[in-house]
Amino acid sequence: MIELENVAYSYGGGELLSDISVRLQPGSFHFLTGPSGAGKTTLLKLCYGALLPTAGVLRLFETDLRGLDRDQVALMRRRIGVVHQDCRFLDHLPLADNVALPLMVSGREVAQEAANLAELLAWVGLTNRADARPPELSGGERQRAALARALIMSPDVILADEPTGNVDWEMSQRLLQLLVELNRMGKTVLIASHDLQLIRSAKTQVQARVLRISNRRLQLAGADL
Repeated sequence: MIELENVAYSYGGGELLSDISVRLQPGSFHFLTGPSGAGKTTLLKLCYGALLPTAGVLRLFETDLRGLDRDQVALMRRRIGVVHQDCRFLDHLPLADNVALPLMVSGREVAQEAANLAELLAWVGLTNRADARPPELSGGERQRAALARALIMSPDVILADEPTGNVDWEMSQRLLQLLVELNRMGKTVLIASHDLQLIRSAKTQVQARVLRISNRRLQLAGADL
């Protein structure tokens, strides 16, 4: 579904990623680890087409992104749900409208998706917070809202950037369980995280591969995790 072949990414300060080759198969579950600044967020951005590699080949759903224009890339990205690390919302809108924003942007009629929206909010445990504004939400509620927003378009792939970084252990386990359930429903899941305890917990529930960025390259982490 997502394939990087000998991909490199450089920026003004030099090369951040080098010779990255990985394929995320349908229904797979991966963790991405590495120290701060190693390039985890950059690799995720490559995986959903927000960045293009400076070398190598990037394919989304068997299609080389270099052959697509901006609108075609945008359409393809609708098949990928992204949970960003910073959980940005529009503070003047209630939670339900924030979750529904991708529907509005894509031109879909939100009223026709009301039942799906209500079901999704119930699934992440936010039914009673549907009318709350983002500043009123706790850290855990914001993370669950971000997950709901990433899922509203029924994507095939879920990419999550440190989704448990700002919540306690109990909430991180709840978020992990939601992601495991998505994987069991057939979704491809990639989670960037430095939390080895969380990764160990996940590996007791799901067949997860652990990838580590080290010295600009991607490695399959050992069984000690």
